[in-house]
Amino acid sequence: QDYYGKQLKKTSDLKSNACVAPAKPCPAFIRKALQNVHPEVTAKYYGCGLVVPECLEGCCVLDLGSGSGQDCYMLSQLVGENGHITGIDMTKEQLTVARKYIDYHTEKFGFKKSNVDFVEGYIEALGEAGLTENTYDIIISNCVINLSPDKAAVLREAYTVLKDGGELYFSDVYCNKTLPEEIKTCKVLWGECLGGALCWEDLARLAEEVGFSIPRLVTANRISVDNKELESLIGDYKFVSATYRLFKIPKNCPRVGCQVIYNGNITGSEEVLEFDVNYTFKEGQVTVVDGEMVAILKSSRFADEFLFQPMGTTPAGCCPTQPQVRSIKFLLAEWMNSLMDPSVYMCDHTS
Repeated sequence: QDYYGKQLKKTSDLKSNACVAPAKPCPAFIRKALQNVHPEVTAKYYGCGLVVPECLEGCCVLDLGSGSGQDCYMLSQLVGENGHITGIDMTKEQLTVARKYIDYHTEKFGFKKSNVDFVEGYIEALGEAGLTENTYDIIISNCVINLSPDKAAVLREAYTVLKDGGELYFSDVYCNKTLPEEIKTCKVLWGECLGGALCWEDLARLAEEVGFSIPRLVTANRISVDNKELESLIGDYKFVSATYRLFKIPKNCPRVGCQVIYNGNITGSEEVLEFDVNYTFKEGQVTVVDGEMVAILKSSRFADEFLFQPMGTTPAGCCPTQPQVRSIKFLLAEWMNSLMDPSVYMCDHTS
């Protein structure tokens, strides 16, 4: 709280690129939305990826650790006047900046009234901050969950306030090995989003314990630490920023594989919907999907974007696409393949 509220005054004050490393290229329509955000809000932005899930129109979105409000104001334009964005943050200084420009952005976007509000509180205690259960279609988080000392509580609270079929779509920092106490307790490394990084395997375990779907990797990017002081502290530990999506699948939702056809109606993904590293849906193409993906698509905001067909009903002459679905235990390891020694792909819990 002190690091982000008092020590950091602008993005350039950060000592590593952990909180600014982009996860993937920014599409034109998102760049345009970002250009409409007030410069002071952008100057105080600290994030580690692009947290813009698809199919946003009319959605109710919660931003965990919203900071100065850049992601909130960018998403405000994408959900439209019929949608709503709530940002929650524990840092008064950041909230002051975010709230300062509510009227500015309402006018800038041409809205009759604001569709954004900001709440002071902790992401480990959303209920105590006044956020209600089963309310949000989507929760986003941009390089914030790693800052929490109780990541299990963050996931539990997120699960509680999401609607059935809702999604936690978040970018965060992960390490190739479990971090030792001397790194975890270093205030600068914690503030730089490195000291609190989870070993990526631990995310899969926590998600399962809370009730979320298996984490689905969207993209990952190597973090470079170009600071001699920090490099000496972290030694041979390697870090990546990765974007994952977790879904709150209803308990009674059938999980039976089938064929789906994407209709191409999602803004920004009209021809191709890159859902995760396993599934890319092309408009009009028949794709075979597993039972969990069927449950995700049918129970979420994506339900109207697909035609669902039983297996084997493909028209003559049409060959359905059948992606090679890879286990969550190896996905991020594959992304790390060219980034670090193969001997440390899997998490070492002996540290």
